[in-house]
Parts: sequence; structure tokens; C-alpha cells
Amino acid sequence: MTYIENIFVCVAAPLLVAAFCMGRKYLRFFLFAFAGMGACLAAAYVNTFFAAFYDATAFNATVEIAPVVEEVIKLLPLLFYLLIFEPEPEKIRPAVLTVAAGFATFENICYLMQHGAERLGFLLVRGFGTGAMHIVCGAVVGYGLAYVWRRGWLKVAGTCGLLGVAVIFHGIYNLLIAYGGWVRYVAYALPVLAVVLGKIAEKIFSPLPGQTENGTETAH
Repeated sequence: MTYIENIFVCVAAPLLVAAFCMGRKYLRFFLFAFAGMGACLAAAYVNTFFAAFYDATAFNATVEIAPVVEEVIKLLPLLFYLLIFEPEPEKIRPAVLTVAAGFATFENICYLMQHGAERLGFLLVRGFGTGAMHIVCGAVVGYGLAYVWRRGWLKVAGTCGLLGVAVIFHGIYNLLIAYGGWVRYVAYALPVLAVVLGKIAEKIFSPLPGQTENGTETAH
């Protein structure tokens, strides 16, 4: 944990150069990626604080504290984006998925620095599992907010409900990981399976060309 901010600087520096060279067209992507990595950095410190404050064991910190802290902090950049810029619904989904990917990427880097890179196979499985878990949680929040944010009476309750679903899924994942043994491989497979099923469902239920989301034909 001592050098986590140094890792952040080393990862962010080349991305900043790339963002400068690629211009404004891709600036939003880089900003949300930075926001995700920054959220991961902040969550690491907040998790440590609450674990020390409650004198929690490693198991309790992983299962009870980390899911809540990480999902709440991951949501903050998106809420800022929604409240300040009021984006169109189709811009909400890529924003939250990019934040989630940035968070997962930096988390995997920190795990690699702390535990070494001797077991490449395990790191590959864990990398996909953890990345998919954060993407699934991000998709739940992002796709849900794209719907509830257009309905003023549902904004607060809907956001809290979506956050709760993400925290529960994250908590189940962490619980299976903390249990250890073969069970953790079930945990790694669960979010990957959820991503695959989600993409299949998206293909099946997405509107046909020339139709809106409610099935009506668009004007030509």
C-alpha cells in the first residue's frame, strides 16, 4: 500500500500523453479511465481506514467493507458526470463501463505488485474474473441509470437500488474468493458467465434497425 500512488503515476503518465496526442475526440474515454483508476486508489485508502477503524479481520474487510466502499466510490465520478453535464442516456453506459474497466485494471496492477507474477495462469484467470466482476457491476448501474435518470421521481430510489444490487453481487464474489479452494474459481467464472449471457441477451432483445427501443418504427 505504501507505493500505490507511485504505481498510479506510472500508469497514468503514458495515458496522459496518449490523451494529449489523440485529441478531444477520445478525451472522454481517457477521463473516465483516469476516474476509474483514481476511484480504485481512493477506495484502497478508504478500505484501509474502515478496516482499522472497526478492527476488522481480513475476511470481514474483504466481504463486508470492500464491496460497499468500492461500489460507492466507483459511482461518484458517474454521479458528477450526470449532475453536471446531464448526458444523453446512450452516453451513460460507455462512461460507467470505462470507469469500471479503469478501476479493475488498476486493481489488477496493484494485486500483481503485491503478490508477484509467478503464477501466470492464476493471474490470467483472476484478471478476467475480477475485470468481469467490475464490468458486470458497472453494467448494472450504467444500464439502470440510463433508464431511471430520465424519470425524476425515480432518480434517487433507482440509483440506491442499482447501487445495492452492485454491492450484493460484489459481496458474493468477494465471499467466494475469501472462502478459497476450488470455490474461488467458481467466483472467477461467475462474472465472466454473466458478461457472456448479458451480451447474448443484448443481441436478442436489442431493437431491430429502423426501430426505437419500444419497437416502433422510426421516421425516414
